[in-house]
Parts: sequence; structure tokens; C-alpha cells
Amino acid sequence: MKRLILCGLALALAASPGLSRDRRPGDAHGHANPSAVIAEEIAFARLAQDKGQWTAFRTTATKDAGMFVPQMAYAQVWLKDRADPAQAVKWQPHQAWSSCGSRVAVTRGASQNRDKSGYFPTVWQLQKNGKYKWVLDQGEELPLPLDAPDMIVAKVADCPPGYNNRRAPKVKDFKRNLPALDPARRAGQSLDGTLGWDVSVTPQGARRFIVTMQVDGQRVTVQDVQTEAPAQQ
Repeated sequence: MKRLILCGLALALAASPGLSRDRRPGDAHGHANPSAVIAEEIAFARLAQDKGQWTAFRTTATKDAGMFVPQMAYAQVWLKDRADPAQAVKWQPHQAWSSCGSRVAVTRGASQNRDKSGYFPTVWQLQKNGKYKWVLDQGEELPLPLDAPDMIVAKVADCPPGYNNRRAPKVKDFKRNLPALDPARRAGQSLDGTLGWDVSVTPQGARRFIVTMQVDGQRVTVQDVQTEAPAQQ
């Protein structure tokens, strides 16, 4: 699971470290705006502090979003009617990766849960209303807290030749019943094919989370994080 904070775009970015955009040559014809998903992550965290941890998770998740509790579960099912803890987890984004057209993005950063420190990755998907909602959230404890960066680094995938964001397929609403959840794997990619993510889980509970993106004509792994299986009680 994760951490949490929420405010408007200008206020959110003003309260954050500086934003460094690594815009590669292929981005010139795209419309990626990684600062928007960073602001959404900050707003998510603020909402948890203001309204309650699980209230924030329910509000910002898609219908079919997944999370680890510690097993993989549909977030909205697990969160339904769940009471907020007295003290919400806190977190701050450190990095972001965006598809060419901003339809899918991944954020990563640090979390604090009372006296424990950790990290999180969140997968975000742009909705029809122009807002982001998360589709996958996970987090783990760390023996030492992560150092806060001077700047939040945001990277954007190269766009396909002739890409035009206005002609890109639109996100469809998830209206059918939720399919059975595969406990071993969850994956997805942007509609333009420039950013993808994959989380796999062993029967013992160890996880591997991979993010790939299109860079200089090649598919490059930008995140490959492995989490050990929980200790047997």
C-alpha cells in the first residue's frame, strides 16, 4: 500500500521541489504534461491527511484499480466501507514517467507511516474528464528513509512517428463486471504504446514491478523493483 497529500495544481507545485523535465527529441509533437500527474499525486496525499487515508484511496482510484493488502486485490472492493485509520500515511513524489500523450504515467517516491519509512510506485491513467485516477498502487517499508531530491524528475516517452494526441483513442469507461483477479500478474500500457508497466507476484508473495518506455527508438526499462516475500509467521 502507500501514503498520501491534496491541493490545486499551482499550490501543489509551488509547495514541491523544483520540476525537472527530461523531454527527449521525439516529444516535440506530443502533448505530455508530467507536472499534471505529479500535482495529482501530491493532491492524493493531501486528501489523505485532510479527509482520511482510505477515503482518499476510494476517491482517486478507478473501478478496477489494484492494490496489495498484502495480497493483490481490487482496491474498490477491499476499501468499501473500510474505516480510515486515525493517522494517515504521508508521502511525497520524487520521480515521474509519462507516456508520449500523457494517457498513462507512473510516479515513485517516499512514504512515512509514523516511525516507519518506505517507498511507493503508483500507476495513473488519464480519464475522459481530463483528470488522473490511479490503477495500481503498492508500497514497501525501507530500513532507511529515502533522501528527498532537489527536483522532481519527470521523463516523457518518445512519440511514435506522426503522432497526434488529438486523434489518439479515448479511454473507455469500465462498465462491465470486474473479471476474476489474477493474483500472479497485472500489467498495462498506454494507448500510444510508449509506456508500459508490469507487476508479477510469486506464490510466496515476492513481487517485481517493471516500467518500460520508448526512448530513442528503443524500449527501455526505467524501473525494475523487486520486493521480497513477507516473512512467514
